[in-house]
Amino acid sequence: MESEKPDKDLIVDVSSNEVHIALMENHRLIEYNTESSTGNKFTVGDVHLGKVKKILPNLNAAFVDIGDKKEAFIHYLDLGLYFPAFDQFVRESNQNTNLTDLYARIDIGKPLPKEGKIETILKPGQMIIAQIVKEPISTKGSRLTAEISLAGRNIVLLPFAGKVSISQKIASKEEKRRLETLVRSILPKNYGAIIRTAAEGKNAATLVGETKSLIEKWESSWKKIARNKNVQLLFTEYSKTTTVLRDLLNDSFSNIWINDEKVCDEARKYISLISPEQEKIVHLYEGKQPIYDHFEVTRQVIETTEALNVIDVNSGIRTKTADQEENSFEVNKIAAEEIARQLRLRDMGGIVIVDFIDMESNDHKNALFKYMQELMENDRAKHNVLPLTKFGLMQITRQRIRPVTEINTMEQCPVCHGTGKIHSSVVIDEEIERKIAFYVIEKGYKTLKLKTSPILGAYLKRGLFNSFLSKWKKHYKVKLDIEESTDFSVLQHEMFNEKGEKLD
Repeated sequence: MESEKPDKDLIVDVSSNEVHIALMENHRLIEYNTESSTGNKFTVGDVHLGKVKKILPNLNAAFVDIGDKKEAFIHYLDLGLYFPAFDQFVRESNQNTNLTDLYARIDIGKPLPKEGKIETILKPGQMIIAQIVKEPISTKGSRLTAEISLAGRNIVLLPFAGKVSISQKIASKEEKRRLETLVRSILPKNYGAIIRTAAEGKNAATLVGETKSLIEKWESSWKKIARNKNVQLLFTEYSKTTTVLRDLLNDSFSNIWINDEKVCDEARKYISLISPEQEKIVHLYEGKQPIYDHFEVTRQVIETTEALNVIDVNSGIRTKTADQEENSFEVNKIAAEEIARQLRLRDMGGIVIVDFIDMESNDHKNALFKYMQELMENDRAKHNVLPLTKFGLMQITRQRIRPVTEINTMEQCPVCHGTGKIHSSVVIDEEIERKIAFYVIEKGYKTLKLKTSPILGAYLKRGLFNSFLSKWKKHYKVKLDIEESTDFSVLQHEMFNEKGEKLD
């Protein structure tokens, strides 16, 4: 018998300066987002006209001014295959030029070589079109790409690209041919596209409407470039509400409830564009009770957590059987279900250490590991689950591209059990890499030693050829060793030169 699909409801609470978005599955909160109208304006997906400030030949990268107080960063490999076409368009566009003709007559040319040097492409003062792929975090500026893409629900539009790619998840060859033929027929010259899985089975009108909408959005920025060659925002991605709709909306969605008429109209209009048949699921909430109280969201919302989290699983009074081993396994499975939900709900990033109840059976340990992997499959954030250690510890890494909501929040130290407090690092590997880059590039060190806690050391050395340690050695051409100390707290680390002298 086929299991019933879960009820999925999106509850949107609009206040004067924030929009809170809750995704509910069978009335349980599984994802929570907040969009602030007064917060950081430099967000993922936004496209800027930026000015190259400094070339970094040793890193094959450059710093770019996009209007933020912290300069953004772009690597040579992030310039994209056809950067010269974008560059020509920026240089030649002006108010006396027919921009449609200019765009169409530009020769896309050959792809940039993978082994090229950024100093041959970019110069200080050069204006470039760039898109944010990672928001500013801590002391670091935004990460940029010059390979612009405009994502819709069914189509991803690629300016200055000649190919049409199709999601491999669409199995039918006949459907692939239909979609490719249709999309190619509506794309003007010098446009490419990626056809997403959601496009399968969609009618021509839906795909045509969405493609034209994305093209209009891109071309609306041309006049800004032609009129003003200064640093500026060209266009922003959709609001958080419509972005969540784009990424999450599927046939199993039941209802979308919004307590603001303007946002409700915006959501309804967007859905009518990407999935017309689902427009009826959008409802304006007009109840007297606050919307989050009515749908029982408030009692499930938990404050934002930071990068390192240690979770201790206790058996409590939950004993189903007299068999201690079997009981421990069952309790650990229940805990795993809640941990997977909380990681997604709290948007936990960085390292998560789970101390499960000890089990003797290797079969149970392997089964718990596989079960946690299954539970994490629906998490859209990049993550990695490692098998249990002999001490019953499971390490989970989870990466996010958006910064924490409250970056200065204090949390109790898991090492000193509340006797002191530490500031958790947002992304520990990036902090260490910045130090390595400084000592190698700026100070000229060829040999370094990094002293860490055993947990952090294991995290940095995980993976034979793709570990952080091996990546740093190869990238910075430095002799780098890690020494682990049990006296160090979980995230503590210190750098030493080849003479064993501690570096500030």
